[in-house]
Parts: sequence; structure tokens; C-alpha cells
Amino acid sequence: MNLDFSAQESAFRAECRSWLEANVPKESLPSGDTREGYALHLEWERKLFDAGWSCVSWPKAYGGREASLYEWLIFEEEYYRVRAPSRVTQNGIFLLAPTIFEFGTEAQKQRILKPMARGDLSIAQAWSEPNSGSDLASLRSTAKRVDGGWLLTGQKTWSTRGAFSDMAYGLFRTDPSKSRHHGLTYCLFPLTGEGVTVRGVDRLDGDEGFAELFLEDLFVPDENVIGEVNKGWEVAMATTSSERGLSLRSPGRFMATATRLIDLYRRYRETCDPALRDQVIDAWMGAEAYRWYTFKSVTDMLTGKPIGAESSLNKVFWSEMDVRTHETALSILGQAQCLDEGSADAADEGAWIKGFQFALAGPIYAGTNEIQRNIAAQRVLGLPRG
Repeated sequence: MNLDFSAQESAFRAECRSWLEANVPKESLPSGDTREGYALHLEWERKLFDAGWSCVSWPKAYGGREASLYEWLIFEEEYYRVRAPSRVTQNGIFLLAPTIFEFGTEAQKQRILKPMARGDLSIAQAWSEPNSGSDLASLRSTAKRVDGGWLLTGQKTWSTRGAFSDMAYGLFRTDPSKSRHHGLTYCLFPLTGEGVTVRGVDRLDGDEGFAELFLEDLFVPDENVIGEVNKGWEVAMATTSSERGLSLRSPGRFMATATRLIDLYRRYRETCDPALRDQVIDAWMGAEAYRWYTFKSVTDMLTGKPIGAESSLNKVFWSEMDVRTHETALSILGQAQCLDEGSADAADEGAWIKGFQFALAGPIYAGTNEIQRNIAAQRVLGLPRG
């Protein structure tokens, strides 16, 4: 087993490190889950795209630079190392794009990918419905066939950045005679115009990152159907595999957080509980383990072995590791943990309490960890249903 990077990969790391250090904004941008911050983040996305760093592993024809998946992981490490702005285009470039590459037509690739990568077309995810969250197959939204397209009706909720995005993607029942995973179709639909109402949902931290979407005979043309009609479940599983597996939460994010946790402990070790040292070390080891597991997953993919149901194990690991890491940080800070980003005395601009609030959602979004454990038990370990 060779764990060294090649000369080409080392050169790639040096090139992206140099560009990022020269171009990342010196001051942190406002949260991308606010209207003001979202607009500023899109400007950053355009700068990334114009320099060829938006989607490094994509083909050049769609705005990428045809970097390998190993190089993409290297870019992610460098991106988070310099604390570059969070990617507000992630629902599109990390989740929808792999699905379009696998199931989309060439016309859809030409029409959607480049504008999405540049932030000129922003995309939200619309999976969950009231009383239909992690059990996606129980959804009730429908699509009725009409001349030239479909009329969408229903309600979607917890749509990340749905309040600011141009379009969203989701599943709709197109064959009412079928149930559960059958008779569903994967559609891309607009979030403005007749037939759609978007209502923002305030979060605990005050940001408006989520939205409820109300659809009433919203027309979408046939060109907005991804994959085959009535076979949307297969398409959706490709998206969720990206979400739980490789692309949504790269190791660089957790490595950078673990590094900042070590720095935090060093600054506060004279005042915090000495026993927290072991938790800090555990956080760093967890991030490193996740890093090498991800490199193994890439190696498997390149040799023709898909991630499949093992992505559920992956999702449980990183989401629970993120919560533990932030809990350790708050314990180090003690009473100072309550100071948020609006306080001049807040450690690291209040990033730890905000990160903790976001981490708490990790075991819930992308399919709750309870559901992921069921998937792992049945499809990875081969255990019978209880």
C-alpha cells in the first residue's frame, strides 16, 4: 500500500494552495444562509469558476479542470485549511451534478452544469415533505402529465437555501397506481413564478437558510425531468449516495476543524479541564481516520466498486464525529461558549457555538442516523429485518 502523493498531486496541491492563499477574502463573509451573505458567497463562487477552481474534477467542457478524485480531495483539504467561504452552491455542484452526469441528457448537461458551477443558477434540494422526512418513499407530492410537461402539486419542507435559490430538485409521484419506490419521477423545478410559493423558515441562530415550498399546478417542461419517468427512485439514490458518501462532507472540512480544536485547547489549557486533552486527541484521530477511509473509497470507486450502502456507515461516522468535536470545543471554552458571532470577546468570532448548532443537525439531515443504521444492518451486514 502506497500512502504517498505523486509528484503530480504534490504540484497540484502547491498550485491550489498558492491561488487560495492569494484570493480567499481576508475578512469572513456573512453567513451564506442570509440573503446578504448568500449574494456575497455567489460572487466568490464566480471568482472560483473563472479561475478554474469551482469544480476541479469535472470535465473541462463543463467548466472543470479534469483533476482526479484524489486531487479533488487535496483541493478540499487546502480549501478548508485557509478557511475559504462555505460553498453555497453545494446542493447543485456536489449533489445534483453527479446525478446529471450519470442520468442526464447531453442537452441537460450543457444547459445546467456551467451556470450552476458559476453560481449563475442556484439549486436547492427538495426531498422532505410534512410527515415524510427520512422515509422519502412515503412522499405525497404528485406530477400530472400535460402537453409538453408536468404539473407539480404538493409541499416540500426543510429545503436548504430554498429561500434564495432559483430552482430545486425533488421526487414526485407520476404513477398513482404504484406505491413506495415505484412510479416516482425526478424533476427540476423553478422557485419563482405562477404555481410556486416559497416561505423561509427562521433557524435557531436567526438565519433564514431553510424554506417551505408550496406547489400548485406548477408547470415544468419535459426537459426538466432527470432520468426516466417513473424510475426516479434510482436517480434519487444516486443523489443520496453522493450526499451520504463522498462529496457532501469531504475530510478536509473535519481535518481543518480538528486542527482549530487543537489550537483552541492550547490557548485555553491553563483554564480548562485537563481531561479534555484526550477528547481533543480523539477528535484529531477521528478526522484522520475519516480522511484515509475516504481515500480508500476513492480507490474502490476507481476500480469499479461503488460506495453503495456503505455510504450510510460513512454518514453516521462523520455526523456524530462533528457533534463530539464541537462539544469538546464548547467544554474547553466553558462559560465563554455562550458568546456568539456578535460578541467582540467571542473566541474565533463565535464559530464554535454556530458550528455546534449546525453539527446538531448532522445526525438528522441526509437521512436520520437511525435510518442509516437500519440500512447498514440490512444491506451491509445482511441482518434480517427486526
